[in-house]
Amino acid sequence: MNPSDEKMWATLVNVGGLFFNFLPALIGYIVLKDRGPFVRAHTATALNFQLTLLIAYLVGGVLSIVFIGFFIIFAAYILNIVLCIVAAVKSNRGEWYQYPMAIRFVS
Repeated sequence: MNPSDEKMWATLVNVGGLFFNFLPALIGYIVLKDRGPFVRAHTATALNFQLTLLIAYLVGGVLSIVFIGFFIIFAAYILNIVLCIVAAVKSNRGEWYQYPMAIRFVS
């Protein structure tokens, strides 16, 4: 895969997290992980971040019984928007990016 295609797919996987949570990152990781180092790194990073957010949403859902969960869900939602946009811009420029606060499930 040429570098411009790698940048495009990495950008699409990062933007996909805004709308479909972890599914674009999971599909992108499974399909594109052997296509190049840049797209592999971005799909793995996006998948790790989206899985971390999924855990935050689940914990927030359970803790919404005591009202603090609503703040956790809101914070995770805002982090998803901001950091997915930052990652998409970085990947579109061809820069490597690691999401902060992401648990490493895949590498």
